[in-house]
Amino acid sequence: MQRIKHLLFLILVTVLIASCSQYDKVLNKGSIEEQYKMAVKLYEAQKYSKALRLFEKVTPAYRGKPQMERIQYMVSQSNFNVKNYAESAYYFDRFAKNYPKSSKVEEARFLAALSFYKAAPVFSLDPTDTYKALEAFQGFIDEYPNSDKLPEANQYYGELRFKLEQKAFEIAKTYYRTAEYDPRNYKASMVAFDNLLSDYLGTSFKEEALYYKLKAAHDYAMKSTNRKKLERIELAVKAYEKFKRNFPESEFMKDSDKMLSALQNEQKQLVKS
Repeated sequence: MQRIKHLLFLILVTVLIASCSQYDKVLNKGSIEEQYKMAVKLYEAQKYSKALRLFEKVTPAYRGKPQMERIQYMVSQSNFNVKNYAESAYYFDRFAKNYPKSSKVEEARFLAALSFYKAAPVFSLDPTDTYKALEAFQGFIDEYPNSDKLPEANQYYGELRFKLEQKAFEIAKTYYRTAEYDPRNYKASMVAFDNLLSDYLGTSFKEEALYYKLKAAHDYAMKSTNRKKLERIELAVKAYEKFKRNFPESEFMKDSDKMLSALQNEQKQLVKS
């Protein structure tokens, strides 16, 4: 039994060596046709990394020829399958633009958007790919309203939008948190919260955004010089009124009422003086 296992192992090693030898031979010295055939064979066998190396070799020779449509799609799909998402996004997008009448153009547009989605980092980092993915999914949704991929596209779009909302919210909160050391950031935080609410209508961060805008306006007014305090108190009171109008039952209402009371007391003292 042990001998049989040893023999099978030797046969497997021999086959693998021969296979690698054949691959290297075709890769380095094979004709364009041999390289193309092996690339397709490896692609179909799901050996995408090896297939990509061969596709790189044959692409210049097939540019402008009928086979190029298939090659470009396989290159796109191979990059996607080995998680080279930046490359797959580029190639799927290019495929859709180069072959708008292809039977695979709908799939290519969806996978281009999905590639951007997978390439996008967490919300706290550079949002460039997030914006690209959002735009790509919006384009897909608009162009293919009856696609069976529509539910997925809408789901990804919602996740991406939330990621951008979260980033905008955290930036505004950061301005508020750092205003203790740089008072100019009180105003910056209020502007940032306003931008969040106008850029993302219906955002799930609306309640917190209005609350933190009120906190920023309250602190900004209370720490201002007497010459500017009255005007800023009025702005803070308006922020309170807007918050209460939108979220009268908010868990932050009790704290908001305290801020209003402090603002009104300060306002009375200033008027008396």
